[in-house]
Amino acid sequence: MLPARARGPILRGFNPRDIPRVSTIVADSLNEHYDPSLYISLSQQWPEGFMVAAEPPENPVGFLLGVNQVEGEARVLMFAVDRSWRSTGIGTRLMETFLERCRMRGTRRVTLEVRVSNATALRFYTHFRFSVVDLLRGYYSDGENGYQMARELP
Repeated sequence: MLPARARGPILRGFNPRDIPRVSTIVADSLNEHYDPSLYISLSQQWPEGFMVAAEPPENPVGFLLGVNQVEGEARVLMFAVDRSWRSTGIGTRLMETFLERCRMRGTRRVTLEVRVSNATALRFYTHFRFSVVDLLRGYYSDGENGYQMARELP
């Protein structure tokens, strides 16, 4: 069996101690800034939907924050991996785990939003069978348009 470090970051639930590092990842990767209380509030709504990839276990290097706002539907509200950890499979592990948790809850549809300029993210989401369903004009705080994407779950 490989040592934990050789397997890569662990996936675990969100902890309020993660806020400073998650906030840094959000600012760098998503160009957004949120009040720290938002993370705590959202983590309480669906704790299993807020996953952190950490290496070592106390240092977040990526995360996925999913919420349930509509019956039978989940939404990826925030999803980012630290630049130095991209292309290592962390994003794939987070998304696969999230989609499996959605299936276990009986979720039938998953949605998310992405900047129209983020070609890498668009390819990633398309790989997971998400499709563009709407153009969101001026969606982001800097005025950039976004796409709403969705996929059905079997």
